Amino acid sequence: MPHILIVEDEAAIADTLVFALQGEGFTTTWLNLAEAALEYQQRTPADLLILDVGLPDISGFEACKRLRRFSEVPVIFLTARDAEIDRVVGLEIGADDYVVKPFSPREVAARVRAILKRMAPRAAEPIPVADPGGPFRVDAERVQIHYREQLLVLTRHEFRLLQALLAQPERVFAREQLLDALGVPADAGYERNIDSHIKSLRAKLRQVAADAEPIQTHRGLGYSYSPKSA
Repeated sequence: MPHILIVEDEAAIADTLVFALQGEGFTTTWLNLAEAALEYQQRTPADLLILDVGLPDISGFEACKRLRRFSEVPVIFLTARDAEIDRVVGLEIGADDYVVKPFSPREVAARVRAILKRMAPRAAEPIPVADPGGPFRVDAERVQIHYREQLLVLTRHEFRLLQALLAQPERVFAREQLLDALGVPADAGYERNIDSHIKSLRAKLRQVAADAEPIQTHRGLGYSYSPKSA
């Protein structure tokens, strides 16, 4: 069964997560320091990390940055902060989900199942291979996208979202359809994070071309790529 590494300094919270996850058939390890968790993951890789943001030694954000230097293991952040900027930062540095305290341990277990399900071989629906032309250049083999001849530094979620949008210019993708591009089941409760990923993508595109707006919002519908605005 999948093994879950819980990195949380509050014993009561960790106990509820251990109970809920083991009740779903997962095996678990609990550590209360980020440094110990990074060493553990290098030595005995877990299948998913549940990572508290406010840890005693280093922050969960810093721990995730360091983790991404050697591992693409899925990460769920736990935090007491619900500010949008915190959610955006967490997703931008490579987290897969973001849960705000207080939370339901059963909901966290459901999110763990959903993330592991999409990490399985059938993870994502095939995305049409297409050269978007214009200012974008997609290299699917190297998992890279250039914008106006500059390489974008993207998380794997940002890459797949932008790849999906670029493959079908002017098509309006609903959030549920963008979840398909990530391989996330529509019932995973992940829709709220699509907006954060899009916001992060736009910020990276504006660093290259501040006056362009290639990703268009269609209120109540979703998002599209507009070559005319790129």
